[in-house]
Amino acid sequence: MNRVVVGILFVAASVAIFAAASGQSLLSRDAAAVRVAQAAAAASGQVSAPSASTGAGAGAAALPDNPGFYLGEAGLTPSERAGREIWYKATAGNARFHTYVFQQRVGILVDWFRALRADERGDRFAAYGLINDPGCCVPGSANCPAKSLDETYGLEWCPGDEELLKFVGKKGYRDPACDFRDAPPAADDIHHNKTDQRQSACDLAFGTSTGALGYRKFPNPRFDKERWIKVNGSLASWDGFRKVVSDDPKSADSRVRRLADGSIEPPFLIGTSCGSCHIAFDPLNPPADPANPKWENIKGLQGNQYLRISELLGSGMPYDSMEYQMFSHARPGTSDTSAIPNDQVSNPGTINAIINAHQRPVFENEDVIKWHKVNACTAKADAANPCWCEPGRDGKCWERKRSKETVHHILKGGEDSIGALEAIQRVYFNIGSCSEQAWLNHLTDLRQLDPQGRNYGQTPFDIGQARRDCPNFRAIEDRLLNLKDFLFSAEADATDLAVARENMLKRSNPVARYSHDDLVADLERQFGAGAVERGRVVFGDNCARCHSSISEADGGAFRNRDFRAVDAKTGQRRDWLGNDQATLVSEVGTYRCRALHSNHMKGRIFEEYGSETLRARAGDAALKEEGDGGRGHYRNVSLLSLWAHAPLLHNNALGPEICGQPKNRDNFFYRSSFVDRKTGELLADDKAPACWPYDPSVDGRFKLYVASMQDLLNPSQRIPKITKFDVDVPLPIGLRTVEGNEEKQITGLTIVLPKGSNSAGLVNFRHKLFANDLVELKRRPEELEKRLVNELGEQEAKAIVAELRTAGSALLSDPSKPVETLRRHPKLIAFYSTCTADVENDGHPFGQDLPEADKKALIAFLATV
Repeated sequence: MNRVVVGILFVAASVAIFAAASGQSLLSRDAAAVRVAQAAAAASGQVSAPSASTGAGAGAAALPDNPGFYLGEAGLTPSERAGREIWYKATAGNARFHTYVFQQRVGILVDWFRALRADERGDRFAAYGLINDPGCCVPGSANCPAKSLDETYGLEWCPGDEELLKFVGKKGYRDPACDFRDAPPAADDIHHNKTDQRQSACDLAFGTSTGALGYRKFPNPRFDKERWIKVNGSLASWDGFRKVVSDDPKSADSRVRRLADGSIEPPFLIGTSCGSCHIAFDPLNPPADPANPKWENIKGLQGNQYLRISELLGSGMPYDSMEYQMFSHARPGTSDTSAIPNDQVSNPGTINAIINAHQRPVFENEDVIKWHKVNACTAKADAANPCWCEPGRDGKCWERKRSKETVHHILKGGEDSIGALEAIQRVYFNIGSCSEQAWLNHLTDLRQLDPQGRNYGQTPFDIGQARRDCPNFRAIEDRLLNLKDFLFSAEADATDLAVARENMLKRSNPVARYSHDDLVADLERQFGAGAVERGRVVFGDNCARCHSSISEADGGAFRNRDFRAVDAKTGQRRDWLGNDQATLVSEVGTYRCRALHSNHMKGRIFEEYGSETLRARAGDAALKEEGDGGRGHYRNVSLLSLWAHAPLLHNNALGPEICGQPKNRDNFFYRSSFVDRKTGELLADDKAPACWPYDPSVDGRFKLYVASMQDLLNPSQRIPKITKFDVDVPLPIGLRTVEGNEEKQITGLTIVLPKGSNSAGLVNFRHKLFANDLVELKRRPEELEKRLVNELGEQEAKAIVAELRTAGSALLSDPSKPVETLRRHPKLIAFYSTCTADVENDGHPFGQDLPEADKKALIAFLATV
């Protein structure tokens, strides 16, 4: 996400340098609910001694959350239970990041109150796709412990707040994680098989819910009550904190909110857990009212396909700011890969649905450099093979070495390839854990244009240093097996459409039945007689080569395969319906920018999370962009539960566009991306297809699936999608002075990035290289040309140099229109862009030549898997 801090003023800076070179409620925990929850907890093994690492006494609270939360633990093992609670609640200390670092150092302002205010709880899902916490309540509502919004500073009252609210503006808060009930350590864990040496569970940092699942709050000890009232008028209001610094439109401060003012401390620090993106409605049992779900409507691993995380994290920015227009272009349910680290590649990808993880393919003998648990460091340890022992622990040591490992290929291009546990740990860095101790200084500062300056480019994040210096890292690392066990639990089972439809029928008729045969009969009424069986054959002949995890050598001919067969050991479908193998992006043909994501490469921030095998993979020679370091591929995705997870493709661009319809229209974030096929210009509203309102019901999901599959199988009928600026974006450049109370611009100009500019195109433009080459052209033209000749060959190099001269002169003569100038030089745009793709719903032509009856059959069959 940091990439959207972006080339703020990237062209402006280039011009300047060039010129310089030229001269619901809690219901009081009723006893029946408590007994049900305790029974469920006992059945799952929850009731155990508190962790030795926490120091919690025998009287530690058995239910530190709403009883309904614990009903979800029924049937889970102690380890799975522990992993679930961590997944839902642990922020690993990232509340500082989301309150201070992101806002003040990265420069992206988050208006947390806008999304989390209690008086708009009923609008929250429609606006942001956030899942309301069933255990929380709006102050003043029936049975809510809080009677006024002043008591909760405008947010909802949630379990644990009876304690937390006492410490707003005070020190001494004891985090609920300190009373976390750890599962017993694994018997074969060499660090804990003698003595439990896990880092204190306090460092998991739970806080309490904000009212939106996965978003947690912590009392701010620096909060000044009197100052808050002075700024906002009341304890319940955040209006003064959220308003712009100046009401004078001539002032630069008219575009900056007090959210960035470090002298005003909010009552809470807001953190996020892994569940903030992955907690979603259960497709088998969706809520009747999405704004008021019950615990039985919620699952933790589905992936929230309605979440507008970009709009949430950019909620404090002006709508016409460059940051907002470039940042908030990801579709619902997608997020930029690796989130914070910047590689200047526009690559929003879907939030992964974690399904049937036991059946997911693994890859043996991959070449990996990683840290391994050892009991002691040997004399062989050196800078190349470091070893570190945690002080005060008995033989809790780590050694980094090269080895052959069995790994998953997790991210869209197969990255995160050094092991499942490490991939889980990395998620915590994505969401801001250990930012100040371990990784913030490894990011690219997109304002830094000096190649010799700090943070001009990325540097590799050091796992060993993070382990040493960040206790939150160790708290998560010591419990990664619990998290993995939860991810591999029944919580992640595939969702069957027949079961979902039966559940819906049972709401009005408890004895209703709806079998797989009933589903087949209904599908064949819709798609044709024999469609499901015919679709199975069509799938085997045309799709299973990529979308089956069992090869023909191991499972027999695809066309004879029962793709719904169940593994007797796991109870899950045997076939994961994807092989996770890398396919050249030019073969898949989909929006290629995500395949060019580069944060895993040597010298980049997540180098230590990529395998050597991955990096040695040849790029896609058919691409004109740079594709070294294992880039240029997509791993195919699982088609399990496909009926519940449309729209399609890695960026949710295939199928109807979806949008919430909030009552507060200020939070209506949809902007059409449909363009004219010939001109590439945005279609007028009356010409573009309307967005489909969010509908997580069983029927709503199925209709969206069918429409998306029709788009998939008929590429020629798709209307192209390109996300563009929908307003002009002004960028004032120059020197200002303040005389008395009046601000004056001494010199400079206002650059305007025009409405209609491609959002991704500006993200992908390597403004730093462009700026520096303009400087080199003036200072050392021979050296610039020599470098370009080595890179491009003589003829192409000379062409680039000539265009640089022309573009540089044009930018100097009219610096207010950089986009228009660069549009006249497509060769420069291509050369200085990490990716030149623009149409976001292109590609995946497989199946387009099938007879219409076979296409319908395929849609019918895939609804059954």
